[in-house]
Amino acid sequence: MNALQPWHIIILVLVVVLLFGAKRLPDAARSIGKSMKIFKAETKDMAGDKDKAAETEEVETKQLPQATTPAPAASTVQDKQVADLQRQLDELKKQQAATPAPAEQAQKNAS
Repeated sequence: MNALQPWHIIILVLVVVLLFGAKRLPDAARSIGKSMKIFKAETKDMAGDKDKAAETEEVETKQLPQATTPAPAASTVQDKQVADLQRQLDELKKQQAATPAPAEQAQKNAS
């Protein structure tokens, strides 16, 4: 008795046509179809990727190179870069302090 009757479907179709318009319905159906195709293709790719990932993982674990010790010079290079950047920042601050601000120049020009 509470099942979906044919007149329920007719009313539902009429409401959808009134809301979206007859011109937009074919475009909407087409875009939904394209979306479903893309979704199916992506799920197939994901299933295939899992198989490929398992195969490549086995190969990669066999071909891992020997661990090398990091060069101690890397930290000194970073220290030099930090020092150079700090020096450049100090020079820019000195230049900014030496040149008057635009507001001060405007006041000098006005008087």
